[in-house]
Amino acid sequence: MKKTSRTFVACVLLAFAGITFAKSPDCAAPAIEQARKLLSFHADGDDRIEIDKAVKELPSLRNPANEQQRFQVLEVWGYIYKARYRMRLIYAPMGGSCTLMGQEVLEYAKL
Repeated sequence: MKKTSRTFVACVLLAFAGITFAKSPDCAAPAIEQARKLLSFHADGDDRIEIDKAVKELPSLRNPANEQQRFQVLEVWGYIYKARYRMRLIYAPMGGSCTLMGQEVLEYAKL
């Protein structure tokens, strides 16, 4: 019984360590800032905008102009009052800087 509880505690600690040290995407900080600007533009400057701090990296996209290059796609969620918005920001990571190549905003709603 003691061995089982020790194993359980060890697993829980390793899980928390994995969450704590999870690497955020290279362009996460610029993506959060750009998501705020994009949602503000989309909603005519509504002051109730909130942007989630979690940034999810999606599968990369091939550059249509050069098949050897790939773009980083980041997903950020934002909120205005009760509405929820999914934003996808497409970056070309180039030598430590992030160049915005495209962006998309979509209201997450059942119609």
